[in-house]
Amino acid sequence: MASLKKPVRVLILGTGNMARNHAAAFQKMAGVEIVAGVDRRPDMLAEFCAAYDVPEKFEDLQEAIAWGEFDAVSNVTPDAAHHPTTLQLLAAGKHVLCEKPLATNAADAREMTALAKEKGVIGMVNLSYRDVAVLQKAARLVGEGSIGALRHFEASYLQSWLTQPAWGDWRTESQWLWRLSTEHGSKGVLGDVGIHILDFTAFAAQSPVSELSCRLKTFDKAEGNRIGDYPLDANDSFTLQAELENGALGTISATRFASGHHNDLRLRLYGDKGGLEVSFENRIERLRICHGGDLTEARWQEIDAGPVPTVYERFIDAIRGDARPDPDFAHGALLQAALDTAERSDAANGAFLKVDAVSE
Repeated sequence: MASLKKPVRVLILGTGNMARNHAAAFQKMAGVEIVAGVDRRPDMLAEFCAAYDVPEKFEDLQEAIAWGEFDAVSNVTPDAAHHPTTLQLLAAGKHVLCEKPLATNAADAREMTALAKEKGVIGMVNLSYRDVAVLQKAARLVGEGSIGALRHFEASYLQSWLTQPAWGDWRTESQWLWRLSTEHGSKGVLGDVGIHILDFTAFAAQSPVSELSCRLKTFDKAEGNRIGDYPLDANDSFTLQAELENGALGTISATRFASGHHNDLRLRLYGDKGGLEVSFENRIERLRICHGGDLTEARWQEIDAGPVPTVYERFIDAIRGDARPDPDFAHGALLQAALDTAERSDAANGAFLKVDAVSE
């Protein structure tokens, strides 16, 4: 008979909206217990812990670390807090699943990667679109050589919340306004969703970005480009030309002005023996392939992709030694290096720049 494994005790750091997704996912898993919540906002902390029957509450992270009765942490703090809070947790020997981006610059992300390795703990990044089954299937097909050597790609992340109120009125709601203001910690659409479409591309292509050229654009959205305390100076759209380490060349773009698209991702991969098209639109997954005998007639075939484990399940499995920690901190640092390079490229009028490698 297989031996029973000890429950994995999880602490949730940050109890805002996204934390509810983490809590709900962990509560579905056998052998996982949410044992504590941490948040400086006592009312939000109390509401969260009551909603998910979390027994312990802390308003200070150091108090929670001193208590210590947990194995792993979901870090759901704001972007700028990821680095300092995760370092404290890693130093205490705790496994960490950190919301994207891993940090706000590559140097901090590399420091987090190095400390996780030094301490021998699991560090993973919550890149939620890795849970799209057709993306996982596309990556396997590329790795198996189903479309041959990759030559070209096109990727886009399309949102439209600046043109319609389906998710709320960005002109009046702080949850949207902060995303338009660098003063409030935003790096614009590049930092918010650019990391997702970069990962979507690099993961499916089985190759990271090696060089890129980027242009960022911020549009006038209010009188004086300010609403109350929020200067509206974060980028709203970007276009990026990139070369991957495997030599493929292509384009990656994202915008908040894609009228008609709430939250859609598209990816096309073209190799010397076939092509793949991946889409996640209106939460509907689709994967098509054209290869072999279908190339002459340009016939595309639909491919089914079975269910895949969520990032939360992969995190727990990695802690138990049953799976690789993917995407890990090293990958998160490499993505952050690409984002940093994109900002430098735009500042240099779209110059083509090399992305610094990160040791795995």
